[in-house]
Amino acid sequence: MSEFTHRPVLLDECIEALAIRPDGVYLDGTLGRAGHSREIVKRLTTGRLICVDRDQAALDAAGERLAGWLDRVTLVHSNFDRVADILDELGLRGADGMLFDLGVSSPQLDDASRGFSYMADAPLDMRMDRSEGLTAADVVNTWPQEELRRILQQYGEERYAPSIAAAIVRRRQERPIATTLELVEVVKSGMPAKALKEKQHPAKRSFQAIRIAVNDELASVDRMLQGAVPRLNRGGRLAVITFHSLEDRIVKNALAQFARGCICPPDFPVCVCGRTPDVKLTPKKPILPSEREIEENPRARSAKLRVAEKLKDPAP
Repeated sequence: MSEFTHRPVLLDECIEALAIRPDGVYLDGTLGRAGHSREIVKRLTTGRLICVDRDQAALDAAGERLAGWLDRVTLVHSNFDRVADILDELGLRGADGMLFDLGVSSPQLDDASRGFSYMADAPLDMRMDRSEGLTAADVVNTWPQEELRRILQQYGEERYAPSIAAAIVRRRQERPIATTLELVEVVKSGMPAKALKEKQHPAKRSFQAIRIAVNDELASVDRMLQGAVPRLNRGGRLAVITFHSLEDRIVKNALAQFARGCICPPDFPVCVCGRTPDVKLTPKKPILPSEREIEENPRARSAKLRVAEKLKDPAP
């Protein structure tokens, strides 16, 4: 039962942000350990909670974690970027609240066989959805050197991306890179000695970059936002937790566009575009974890929660 004591990041802040109505329809697009979902569904009476995850293992565990509330829960095996399609398939026009926690779930990291960790040896996999085809081994062993450099630099913000990409290509010409610890050694071989002495694990940024590429994470976030906001019911809330700057920039920019009104040039005397905002940001700046939460859960340190509320119908 110890896993039920797991406390999701920014839990209280998320629940407050969603302003849950007992008869409302809510969607948790990243079920994971169901920590957020449990707190949402507890507050429903005649309402409904849609729990989405691309990892079947999360859905398989949800029966126990959400026991007692399953009459109000619908489990969906899918990617959250299909949020509009998911609602269509369930015959729902919209939702009163949606939550997306973009962090990699702890069970995926804790299960060494999934290949996400640079601390334990396992086949190079890193797929959040094991039914999908592309694996980390495919990326590492088949993608061109320039593409490897690009993802290491862009997704991992790795300053030694060119030399690491070159080291990967050199090694795979001898034999395929098959496991996580093999990849760690190759990454280290492409870094200067001073970088290996830094506090952060030398392979952390490279593993992040490859994981993002395997799961198409950044493009999925943008597709999710473009699908979610139009399907929020009027007055509904969207809450998104990010854990690194690349995701947060996508969320921030997309929500800013949805919150923007007139786009006419400043010198126009009157608005001719007719554009009105779809949402308001509540609050305008991201919500950050408290010092106490960071102390209790260091994983929360980089978390940011952004919240948007769908505006009411404009006055006639």
